[in-house]
Amino acid sequence: MSRKYMPLEIEEKWQRYWEETGTFKVTEDPAKKKYYLLEMFPYPSGKIHIGHVRNYTIGDVVARYKRMEGYNVLHPMGWDSFGMPAENAAIERGIHPSIWTNENIAHMRMQLKRMGFSYDWDREVSTCEPEYYRWEQLFFLWMFEKGLVYKKTSSVNWCPRCETVLANEQVEAGLCWRCSSEVKEKVLDQWFFRITAYIDELLEGCDRLTGWPERVLTMQRNWIGKSFGCEVSFPMADGPGEIKVFTTRQDTLFGATFMLIAAEHPLVMELVKGKALEKEALAFAEEVKKQDKLMRTSDYYEKQGLFLDCYCLNPLTGWKMPIFATNFVLADYGTGCVMAVPTHDQRDFEFAEKFNLRKVVVISPPGKTLDPETMTEAYVEEGILINSGPFDGMENLKALDAIADYLISLGKGKRTVQYRLRDWGISRQRYWGAPIPMVNCPKCGTVPVPESDLPIVLPRDVDFSGEGGSPLARHPDFLNTACPACLRSCGEEGKRHDGHLCGILLVF
Repeated sequence: MSRKYMPLEIEEKWQRYWEETGTFKVTEDPAKKKYYLLEMFPYPSGKIHIGHVRNYTIGDVVARYKRMEGYNVLHPMGWDSFGMPAENAAIERGIHPSIWTNENIAHMRMQLKRMGFSYDWDREVSTCEPEYYRWEQLFFLWMFEKGLVYKKTSSVNWCPRCETVLANEQVEAGLCWRCSSEVKEKVLDQWFFRITAYIDELLEGCDRLTGWPERVLTMQRNWIGKSFGCEVSFPMADGPGEIKVFTTRQDTLFGATFMLIAAEHPLVMELVKGKALEKEALAFAEEVKKQDKLMRTSDYYEKQGLFLDCYCLNPLTGWKMPIFATNFVLADYGTGCVMAVPTHDQRDFEFAEKFNLRKVVVISPPGKTLDPETMTEAYVEEGILINSGPFDGMENLKALDAIADYLISLGKGKRTVQYRLRDWGISRQRYWGAPIPMVNCPKCGTVPVPESDLPIVLPRDVDFSGEGGSPLARHPDFLNTACPACLRSCGEEGKRHDGHLCGILLVF
């Protein structure tokens, strides 16, 4: 036997043998235990890269090991092939996205086979094929029946060039992740998955992920962001109404000296309506919307603010608290309003220094006195309450429940739980994705397409100019259809699913 290893000669021989004999083809075998191994399918961008090789090598090692242990291993491969990159490529090349996608799939399939991975290629799937996305549409209808899918008017990130909605994660420094156009805020009817119905299950699931890196689990828990605290009401000083704030730090409430509202919050424009600074507030809000949301909450990001020429009252001290619009509070977390305690929160401290606002110490470190006039940073450790009325002398953490009870007795607050996680907006205004199986009837409203009519197939004769919004919303087959309930002429939903949905549903 030759001692020299000739990769091209030897590997091609055995890969050809595996394919001709169906070595990795899976058939039912009651005598064997089943093992299902699924790696995330690749997006067919054109070529396999080293990240693919790493991930699929790990999966293939596991598949081969389990076969040697006697399992009947199902190890499929496919293509997560819907999404904006294919549509943008089609627009640039003047071809249909299916052509670009299938050419890429053919090349990448050849590369994966050349790598010698042990896939059952008879079970290959592509998420852009109707026989696949009919199940995605069926899944949507089932969730709609269970109340887990809903439609509402929502403020969204809008890319004017791609003419579609972007998730927060797809906005980078105020720009579209695909084309680097400036992202705008727009109000649209959108479809959402009610993933918040599963928040506690998601958190409990993190506890069962044994062997996962703690860093990853912490990221997941922070993404869900479960917080126990109080909703506190701050009455307006000069008229009716109140501002509601969610806080986990009611122990610092006696030190709250000003109010911060997210610049894009609708309340900002309500508070300045008819005032001389109305235009300035609108311009400030537009400027803040361009800023990256993640960066806005960073400790190191410049803190901007605009005094709104109005005040609210601290419900426990009666102090008049000036109200500011700011960039480091987000409208979609909590109530979008934050009570500022500059002596015990570093960002509030920096804001107070910048705008020369009042600072009151309410937590004192053991054996030390803090002077707000000489403090160079916020005191954020535990300590003893001072300047806190009947709670003076208590340890601040032990005072959390006592102050919550006090707020409730005064009718100024209530205990509540908040989450950072929001429902997932899954509708997109472009073409290359699974059509949403709903119709919009002027009489019946939004009506689901019957399961027997699935799949709702993407029309091929569409306008790929890249202009004018959703190609589906302009297509005659989608503009002219019949309501399943009353048979009246109506329009089919001119949106498609987020491309990520196809890949996520692979596990089903």
